[in-house]
Amino acid sequence: MKKLAIVGITIFFAVVAVTMALADKGPKGHFNAKAGDAIYVCSCGEGCNCGSLSLKKGTCGCGKDLVTTTVTKVENGKVFYKLDGKELSASLNGKYACACGEGCKCGTISQKPGMCGCGQNLVKVAK
Repeated sequence: MKKLAIVGITIFFAVVAVTMALADKGPKGHFNAKAGDAIYVCSCGEGCNCGSLSLKKGTCGCGKDLVTTTVTKVENGKVFYKLDGKELSASLNGKYACACGEGCKCGTISQKPGMCGCGQNLVKVAK
């Protein structure tokens, strides 16, 4: 019985070690939002292709200041918000994300490289 318990514990720790080794260590590039949330978005308006979203002030991939707005809805992988009276949207999945690591509170993603709200560079999202 002791041998079976030891084998079981050994297998458990081996699975945990392999899982941790294979875990993606890079930024995920997913922006979490729900209707009513205050967020920061690129101030370029319609036609903007940087798709920058953040939880903190900063600049977007195209160099403009991020402005605050409120999420109107989230559906089909997009966050919708109003800017200058027009409803706009951006993807919830960025090609670039903040590189500040675990515990990051800015949550910045973008479709273009640049800086995030906490002053770190945006890095390409690991696939």
